[in-house]
Amino acid sequence: MDLNFTTEEEAFRSEVRAFLADKLPVRLSEKVRGGKILEKADMQEWHAILNARGWLANHWPEQYGGPGWTAVEKFIFEHECALAFAPRIVPFGVNMLGPVLIKYGNETQKSYWLPRILDGADWWCQGYSEPGAGSDLAAVKTSAVRGIDAQGDHYIVNGQKTWTTLGQHANMIFCLVRTNREAKKQEGISFLLIDMTSPGVEVRPIITLDGEHEVNEVFFSDVRVPAENLVGEENKGWTCAKFLLTYERTNIAGVGFSVAALEQLKGIAATQTKNGKPLADDPAFAARLARVEIDLENMKTTNLRVIAAVAGGGVPGAESSMLKIRGTEIRQEISSLARRAMGVYGRPFIAEALKDGYTGETFGPGYASAAASRYFNNRKLSIFGGSNEIQKNIISKMILGL
Repeated sequence: MDLNFTTEEEAFRSEVRAFLADKLPVRLSEKVRGGKILEKADMQEWHAILNARGWLANHWPEQYGGPGWTAVEKFIFEHECALAFAPRIVPFGVNMLGPVLIKYGNETQKSYWLPRILDGADWWCQGYSEPGAGSDLAAVKTSAVRGIDAQGDHYIVNGQKTWTTLGQHANMIFCLVRTNREAKKQEGISFLLIDMTSPGVEVRPIITLDGEHEVNEVFFSDVRVPAENLVGEENKGWTCAKFLLTYERTNIAGVGFSVAALEQLKGIAATQTKNGKPLADDPAFAARLARVEIDLENMKTTNLRVIAAVAGGGVPGAESSMLKIRGTEIRQEISSLARRAMGVYGRPFIAEALKDGYTGETFGPGYASAAASRYFNNRKLSIFGGSNEIQKNIISKMILGL
């Protein structure tokens, strides 16, 4: 693979940079740069800006509203957005459900749900993990029993989902549900789209270690779901689940986020001092900084290869697990080094300081609270989306045959 960008690709990079300079609100980029909490309206605003340009669903086929980019153009776009501190694209509708619908949904589902993802009519969340069914998703117990009555063909859903990211904002959730308890674990699962405003749906917040309300528990009590909201075949939802997870795990690798975080870390290391000298000149710290930068450059190359394979019609297999492992480890190391570089200022953490309008006491530079927050929040990266230990098992089975 030639890793040098062509003249056309460099021109595209310039186009993206010009777009970000013109259309990315400074208020939003400053919130991202400072580690401030993004409100739902912030994320919706950025989605709308990207959708107006036709760049929101940048990996969808043109016939469904995508821009028709190559793998390299998509990589360049994500890279430049990270360096500009643009808000992340909330992945659940655009990056997860969209590709599943395009591949496994019927034409009615595609024509109805895909435009609503793009224009923001629906905010999606993911109903995969359950108590006792995290990395082992095939153990899901949330049930969906099919029936027909005067109101039509439907499912009745009962159960619980957990770690539902941004579920407090969502009006729709895509779920793995068990539709056959007699079949083998993977063979009795279906992929169902559920309206969060339906009677019997309850969302309860989970406050994470960094003090943020990012994840939730979702309970289903006799929730009625139209059978037309079944994606793919009944009891064949595991196929949809595996397809979606390859996109989720590749996204969790967060190459662009790591690139931006590394640039911030270098800035901190250049301004913080140790024994009267910049921390960047300390041999021990400089060695760790160099190691994580080398690892990140290697991961960039791997990420390009995976994206190129997807653009060619393939689906990432073991490669997505590799990216997930290394990507999360690199992001955790960068956040750990940033907190170390802050010294005593990296220890105190005031959750309220990350919200708009906070005027109370802070400790050290303005980004001190953000460094601590990112460190705590990033501890979960190696667990969700399938723990790194599970990913190593997947790699062993797919490549080594073990």
